[in-house]
Amino acid sequence: MLILASQSPRRREILERAGIPFTVRVADVDETLRDGEAAQSYVRRLATRKAVAAGRPGEVVLGADTTVVVDGEILAKPEDGQDAARMLRLLAGRSHEVITGICLKVGGQLYIDAETTVVRFTAMNEAEIAAYVATGEPMDKAGAYAIQGGASRYIDRIEGCYWNVVGLPVAKVYGQLRRQGLV
Repeated sequence: MLILASQSPRRREILERAGIPFTVRVADVDETLRDGEAAQSYVRRLATRKAVAAGRPGEVVLGADTTVVVDGEILAKPEDGQDAARMLRLLAGRSHEVITGICLKVGGQLYIDAETTVVRFTAMNEAEIAAYVATGEPMDKAGAYAIQGGASRYIDRIEGCYWNVVGLPVAKVYGQLRRQGLV
């Protein structure tokens, strides 16, 4: 059975909806961004560290990490409401990338990949930003928003995998499981 090395309720829900059986084993890893580290390298590194840390010999483990990038700036989870509002101001009225790194650990082999989706926000005024931040929804999400939640009203276009923006490119994960003969 697949081990999901994540505490994300969104990743759990995505796998459940896709009918992929799994159990959860959270891996505690340092998520600090390294100086000069590119976003794709960052999420791939964290996904790998999570999969390795959560795995035991002979298990199949999935690690994942998602970040948001705008103008080359990586937007992780906001530190507080002010940080969330700052991020939303950066995203409002423009496009950004959501990048998820995945690592499938099968025995001693690591299969590492990443998915990128472009998301376009409509303009948001200060009252809309404040109201959205006040819901608390932005606080545990990269880029300070949930496409499947209240922020959906501000997203007018995406290019790529919707589920990637939610937190897990499930078709890519399933494809890797299939290539390894696990489904």
